[in-house]
Amino acid sequence: MSVSRIVRGVGLLGLTVTPLVAQSRPAPAITYTPYTLRANDGTTVEAELGAFEVPERRAATGSRRITLRFVRLRSTSATLGDPIIYLAGGPGASGIRTASGARFPLFMALRALGDVIALDQRGVGQSSPLPPCQPSDSLDPVQPVTRTALVDLYRRGLTECMARWTASGIDIDGYTTRENAADIDDLRRALGARQVRLWGISYGSHLGLAVLKYHGAGISRAVFAGIEGLEQTVKLPAYTDSLVARVQALINRDSVLRAAYPDVAATMRRVHARLDSAPVRLSTTPPGGRTPVTASIDAFPVQLLVGGMIADPPGIARVPLLYAALDAGRYEFIAGPLLQQMPSGAPRFAGMPELMDIASGIDPARRALVATQATRGVLGDALNFPMPQLDGLRPSLDLGASFRAPFRSDVPVLFLSGTLDGRTAVDEGRTALRGLRRGTQVIVEHGGHNLFEADQQVADAVVAFLRGEAVPARIVLRPPTIALPPR
Repeated sequence: MSVSRIVRGVGLLGLTVTPLVAQSRPAPAITYTPYTLRANDGTTVEAELGAFEVPERRAATGSRRITLRFVRLRSTSATLGDPIIYLAGGPGASGIRTASGARFPLFMALRALGDVIALDQRGVGQSSPLPPCQPSDSLDPVQPVTRTALVDLYRRGLTECMARWTASGIDIDGYTTRENAADIDDLRRALGARQVRLWGISYGSHLGLAVLKYHGAGISRAVFAGIEGLEQTVKLPAYTDSLVARVQALINRDSVLRAAYPDVAATMRRVHARLDSAPVRLSTTPPGGRTPVTASIDAFPVQLLVGGMIADPPGIARVPLLYAALDAGRYEFIAGPLLQQMPSGAPRFAGMPELMDIASGIDPARRALVATQATRGVLGDALNFPMPQLDGLRPSLDLGASFRAPFRSDVPVLFLSGTLDGRTAVDEGRTALRGLRRGTQVIVEHGGHNLFEADQQVADAVVAFLRGEAVPARIVLRPPTIALPPR
C-alpha cells in the first residue's frame, strides 16, 4: 500500500511543507530525439531533445496533460555526478535558448560535472506555450500615457486574455511556481536521479527556492544569481534609491564626473516632477516605418524605461547622462526607445510570465511597504510593472502567505549577488538566505544582474561550488565607465 510522503521541512513559522500530490505516482516517461545545439557564435554541440508530460494542474481531477521539453547535454566526464538543471529567469525565458547564448561557455564547462539540462518551463518556448494574447482594449491616443492609464489598460487587458485562455481549455490556475517546482521534481524522477543540482538566475532563483522548500530531498546542491526570494516578486523601491547612491559614490571619485553630475537622484526627481506637472509630447518614426508615432507622457513611462535599463552596469552607467539631457529639456534622447517599447494600442500578453508573478503575489505588509517607499523612491513602483499593479486580479491563482513564508533547508546553496544589480538587491539576497543553514552569499563588487556571463571569476565560482569546492567570499569586477555629457 502506498502512502503520501510528507516532506518534513518545518519552516521558521512552524509550517510543515506538503507536496501537491502523493510522491508514489509513477515517474513520467521521457522520449528523446537527436538535437543539435547551435551557439550564437556558430559552435554546434550534439545533444538530445527530451520531452515528458505533466498535469497542467495537479490538484484538478482529470487535468489535461501538457508537454515539457528540455535539451540534455551529455557529460564529458567518465564519472557522472548528479544532473544539473538550469532554471531560466523572467519568468518566461527559455532555458533552451539561453543555452545557445552568452551562457553557452558555462553550460559547456558544467558538462565536466554531469549531464546538463536546459529546460523550457511550462508555458515557455518548446514546452506547450500559451498562445500570446492581444486584448481588444487600447490606449486613448488623445490622452497622456500615465501610470493610471497603463495600469487600467493592463488590468482590463489581462482580464480579457485570462477569459480567452480559459475558454480555449487552458487551466490558467496551473501556471504557478508551485506547479513549476513540481515539474522540476517530476523531471528529476523521470531522469532516474535520486538527486539533481540546480543553477538558475532571477525568477530561476525564485523557482529554485520553491523546489528547495517543497522538494528539497531531491536536491544535492544549488547555485543562484540575481536572488528573488519567495516573498520578493515585487522589489522594494528603496533599493533602487540605494543603487543610485552607489552610482553617485562612483561618480564622486572623479572630480570631472562629480562636476557634471553633482546629484543624480535630485536630477531624477526634478525631471519626474516636471513631467508629472506638465506631460511632454514625443514623436519618433520607428526603423523602417513611414508614419511617426506620437504620445504625451508623464513621468511613469520614463521610470519604466529606466527600470529596464538598470539591471546591469552598462545600462546603469548611461542613467546620469540620460537625466542630464532630460533636465535640459532634450527629450529626443528617450523618444525612440520609449515610444517603441510602449504598447501600440493594446499590450501583448505571453501568459506564463504574468500568471506566475500574480500567483507568487505579495503579502499585505510588503505591499504597504512598497507603496510607502514608492511615494519617495526615484522610480516609484515602476521597477516591478506590471506587478504589484496586477495583484489580486485573480484571487484563485495566488499561492498565499504559506508559499511566501520562510523555510529551512540543509541543502548547500550558493547565492551570487552584484552590488550594481538594479533588479535584485544584495540585501534581498541576505534576507532570502535566512533559513538556508548551509547557504553562502558571494558578493560580486560592481556586478550586475546577469552575473553568469559577466566575468570568468563568476563562472569559475559556479563550477567550483557545484563540484563541492570552496568559493571566494567576494569577487571584484571593474566598475562601469560613466559617460560625460558631450561638449
